[in-house]
Amino acid sequence: MVAQPCNARLPISSGSTSHGAYVIDLKRAIRQAQARDMVLRNVAELVTTPKGKAGRPSKALTLAQAKALLTAAESSSLHAYVLLSLMTGIRTEEARALRWDHVVAWVDKVDGWRPVANVGFDHKRFAIYVWRADRVGGDTKTRKSRRTLELPRQAIDALRQHHARQAAQRLKAGELWQDHGLAFCTAVGTPLDAHNVRRAFRGITKKAGLGDEWTPRELRHSFVSIMSDNGVPIETIADLVGHAGTRVTEQVYRHQLKPVITKGAGTMNALFGGSKKR
Repeated sequence: MVAQPCNARLPISSGSTSHGAYVIDLKRAIRQAQARDMVLRNVAELVTTPKGKAGRPSKALTLAQAKALLTAAESSSLHAYVLLSLMTGIRTEEARALRWDHVVAWVDKVDGWRPVANVGFDHKRFAIYVWRADRVGGDTKTRKSRRTLELPRQAIDALRQHHARQAAQRLKAGELWQDHGLAFCTAVGTPLDAHNVRRAFRGITKKAGLGDEWTPRELRHSFVSIMSDNGVPIETIADLVGHAGTRVTEQVYRHQLKPVITKGAGTMNALFGGSKKR
């Protein structure tokens, strides 16, 4: 018996994302083809499914570590990227997709926000429109993730310097420059690769004396932790990071949020002079 070409569509699940899950689905699909005499042998059975590695729990920088990181990042091309991510809590895929026309200044004459690419940085208030992400389709993770965040002064200064450096890079690149309008891009204007960002970020953390086991997404965790440690309500934190409600924030960043349960004991100790010994 000679195996005939299989023209049927095999029912491989589109929801499988890992290599192991894909192999399991493929084995199941070919078994069905065997049952229909469409193939003779299930070659997928010869494949050894790799075992997945357990993910590392995310961690957050302390305030002192965050300051050391920003100092180490000053000489890096990622300085503005790191500072903006840490001080606004935007996702790393949102930072990679940020466009200059979404970095805006408040213009008193028109009583509204205008892109810094048009009006410059000679203004008092600045913000970013977090409306895009480096994801399929270019949308943010959820509808609630679309938000407008006013910028702290250090972030404004870093973006101003970064904008000037990028203009110089554009002149140097000449005809090689590809204009995508991105705030953070390569030396020729193309989108940043997530792997390259992670590698460069590890170099910064190592220079800061923090080791090389940090990832850019932990800047967001650090933002949540620093906000919580300084008394910012969880409702406000949820709005800042683009969550639909506090429940998501509590689930995702439970290790970074300051435990509210300790406030009662701390207040009573202060009022009634509780012992300092544990």
